[in-house]
Order: sequence, then structure tokens, then C-alpha cells
Amino acid sequence: MAQPAFLSSLRSRLRSPQAQAPALPHLQLPRRGFHVELGAREKALLEEDTALKRFKSYKNSVKQVSKVGNILTGVVLFACAYEIVALANS
Repeated sequence: MAQPAFLSSLRSRLRSPQAQAPALPHLQLPRRGFHVELGAREKALLEEDTALKRFKSYKNSVKQVSKVGNILTGVVLFACAYEIVALANS
């Protein structure tokens, strides 16, 4: 029962004149801000930290483990389907 009320309030908000009013050109902000040079703190934060290097995740090994997991899942599903068909035929 809550879903139709939610949808009707959403529709009324979308149809409101505030949403349909054209934006004033002098109030529009540019999509990209002006380029500002990074400060010393920001540059220091972006540098690579040697203390955290051992906690770095390795994408290739993660992808490989994911592929092995997907293959094992497929093998288990195939085995289950085979057993169901074998039991149905006997």
C-alpha cells in the first residue's frame, strides 16, 4: 500500500512548476571549476606512501582468483544438473 503513495508523491514532485521552470542564465554555474594549483598538503597526500605498499591490492591476482571461483561455480552447477538428469532418467 505504501508504494502507490510514494509513486504519486514522486510524480507530483516531478510535475511541480519548480522543476519545470527554466534556469536563469546568470545563476548557472560552469560544469568544471577553474583550475587551481594543488597546495603542498594535497601534493603530499597524493605521493606514494612506502609504509602502505605492503597492503596494496594486486589487480591481476584478484582477477585470477575471481576467474577460478567462476569456473568452480560453473563446475558445481554442471555437476548438480547432471545429477538431477541422472536421477530423473533412472
